[in-house]
Amino acid sequence: YIEKNSPITPEITSTWKLVDGTTPKSDDIVILYTNDVHTYIDNAAGKGLRYSDVAGYRNELERDYNNVLLVDAGDHVQGTAYGGMDEGATIVKLMEAAGYDLATLGNHEFDYGMKRALEIAKSGKIPFVSCNFYEEKDGVKGNNVLDSYKIFDLGGKKVAFVGITTPESFTKSTPAYFQDENGKYIYGIAGGTDGKELYAAVQKAIDEAKAAGADYVIGLAHLGVDESSKPWTSKEVIANVSGLNALIDGHSHTTLEEELVKDKDGKEVVLTQTGSYLKNLGQMTITADGKISTKLISGTDAMPDMEVKAIEDNWIAAIDAELGQKIGHINATLDNYKYEPGKDQDGNDIVKSIRLVRSRETNTGDFAADALYYLFLEQGVDAAIMNGGGVRNGAITGDLTYKKMKEIHTFGNVACLQLVTGQQILDALEWGARDADEDVTKECGGFLQVSGLTYEIHTYVESSAKADENTMFAGVEGEYRVKNVMVGGEPLELDKTYTLASHNYMLKNGGDGYSMFGGCKLLQDEVMLDNQVLINYITGSLGGVVDEEYADPYGEGRIVIVEEAPAK
Repeated sequence: YIEKNSPITPEITSTWKLVDGTTPKSDDIVILYTNDVHTYIDNAAGKGLRYSDVAGYRNELERDYNNVLLVDAGDHVQGTAYGGMDEGATIVKLMEAAGYDLATLGNHEFDYGMKRALEIAKSGKIPFVSCNFYEEKDGVKGNNVLDSYKIFDLGGKKVAFVGITTPESFTKSTPAYFQDENGKYIYGIAGGTDGKELYAAVQKAIDEAKAAGADYVIGLAHLGVDESSKPWTSKEVIANVSGLNALIDGHSHTTLEEELVKDKDGKEVVLTQTGSYLKNLGQMTITADGKISTKLISGTDAMPDMEVKAIEDNWIAAIDAELGQKIGHINATLDNYKYEPGKDQDGNDIVKSIRLVRSRETNTGDFAADALYYLFLEQGVDAAIMNGGGVRNGAITGDLTYKKMKEIHTFGNVACLQLVTGQQILDALEWGARDADEDVTKECGGFLQVSGLTYEIHTYVESSAKADENTMFAGVEGEYRVKNVMVGGEPLELDKTYTLASHNYMLKNGGDGYSMFGGCKLLQDEVMLDNQVLINYITGSLGGVVDEEYADPYGEGRIVIVEEAPAK
């Protein structure tokens, strides 16, 4: 090296150079991070990144930095046909090829069943961490399923990542996956109705990591910042623990470059999240003096990693060929989003997209519920319900293909027909409407799209639907905000029996917390896959053409929001 401030070369005061003229690598620690990619591996230039871009950017950084990591905060194996067709196997292969060093479990890692979730978390090259996912027997908490944290030695500094899994995984995946064949829980996710179990699990992991010599402790969390996730949001976790330096978040699909949140001791913790679908890549830098900064990268000039790109291209081509067959045509546009002008973090004009299907009626919600209704028409179905979280597509128009049906329904749930009471239907509607209000950005994955029935949500009535410790429906303790429910044009009768169509996710497995259907008589059990139900509807009832009946993006008026109490 040339010596800094040398009397021989006094002009060199700010830059070190190697004897061959190159600049030495920085010892700053760089952590690249992703969250909620949801198998969107076919992003086009200008519309997001691909894993090959992420790997290529990392390759470029490693030429300038000695210490570079790549981590993921969950929900990476489910979302599109590119994940669903092989239960995320190719996505895991892509992440391994891209060089991911660590990941945590999101709720959608459980969507293919517990066995597959554990295969993903324990059988691959990428280690997974979670401090609050544990084994259970007879209601007693056992050992953690995964390591609570992992420490990396980076340039003489020890950086620990504490994994945190949302307790909402019980209801936002499938509760039955956490149970044995007798319905007893054999796995748990520490949460607590007041959040204290979650906070205690995180604090324990932080303390253990520090005792093991960690200089920095970073949360790798799938929690989110949505109001509906309280008391388990990332901000609440930070506020109720001490010892975190930063928290990389996921789950709420929030674009959050950097926010400082005070911990239990009043110290500022960096909170960040990339949004979703690889629209951004996160980059955290820890400098030699301990300063932490984060930024989001929406595009890169780095050369894509060609090994990763080959896997992507081959898989995309294979799935597109398999699912590209035309099954019909739509003259309208099926959508679940509302678009309105807005501003980005820098004050630039943008178009904001708001996912309505989790708080309001949409034409795709009507379409999906109608498909279920039509499937059981000959069995005398009275009504059909579809959870908004199970309707995933953006705008769909023109020719309809198998792939586009997989964009609407990505989970592979199976249609069922069940015998229920009017009271159970009312309870289900109330549970789905518990978070609905005038703010359309407030989401609930269990919000019910319907066919064969109509209902009103009186949002001026505060929801009194209650959840148990596992966020399952536990009853209604006050006035119902859902009113004027009509089935087949007639008022709902609470003591009457109805035939209700939906998927196994809600009717059999208590998904989204719908425990009120437990023990009901099944009339038709797991008849047809969800996306095939849509195909059956298009090619059957609709004769291959989806037309004006779904022209209105906000649906046919089956769900009415009443914001003010009627005048007395």
